[in-house]
Amino acid sequence: MIGERATASGWTLVGAPNARDLGGLIGAEGRRVRPGRLIRTPALGRLTDEDLPVLAKLGPACVVDLRAESEVSVAPPDRLTGDPTVVHLPVHDPAHPVFTYVSAVLLGHDLSEYAELARQGTPAAMAAIYRWFVTGAAAREGFAAAVQLAADERNVPLVYHCSAGKDRTGWLTVVLLHALGVDEAAIRADYLAHNPLTESLREVLVDAMRQRHPGLDETAVRPVLEVRPEYLDAAYEQVRQVHGSFGAYLRDGLGITEETVAALRANLLE
Repeated sequence: MIGERATASGWTLVGAPNARDLGGLIGAEGRRVRPGRLIRTPALGRLTDEDLPVLAKLGPACVVDLRAESEVSVAPPDRLTGDPTVVHLPVHDPAHPVFTYVSAVLLGHDLSEYAELARQGTPAAMAAIYRWFVTGAAAREGFAAAVQLAADERNVPLVYHCSAGKDRTGWLTVVLLHALGVDEAAIRADYLAHNPLTESLREVLVDAMRQRHPGLDETAVRPVLEVRPEYLDAAYEQVRQVHGSFGAYLRDGLGITEETVAALRANLLE
């Protein structure tokens, strides 16, 4: 299982329960992703003091932050160890308020300004965001730049995150693993691993919000705290509609050349 792979690698992060090492997944030509090279996390501002030695042992050379400045400014600053290069690649569209809604939920902020979003339905809003991941200019630019960073051996171990570590981080993981030749079923399993890894945290967040906001509409909140197959399917369908195949999306949508794919595989596969 995905969660067991992180534990088997010898680490967990209490303040980032869905953080995991992508090492061990089987990529092109049966070569596995190297352990300790590619690590996906949520924002690192909630790491505990006990987590910091774990992060230090992982020794990230580069940390990619996919959040916009508007999200970073209201969140606890990332707790980092060593002196990694920090690269901000904002994948954000102000036309999609679900971005800041997720941050507001995670940080316990007032949700009253998102009443219209809740009324329209957050599952549909989440699916729209995933389609935007494929076609939005800021999304294509950010994800493409992140792939280029991962292809450079100077940037590994590479840690990358957004706010919750599930949507933007999840789609970047999909992009990276497809480029590495990982089977789609394994990619989907890693994506869906967020839910069991964060079940306890999710209930704590919902309970706290219930106390702060009597009459809370949990049907609006839970979809933004979870990942769902239909979110991923929305992005895949957008890829098929616009590009025909994932390979064409990598090439034409993100500008990832064969040379970049070769460098990525040399850098990250055993």
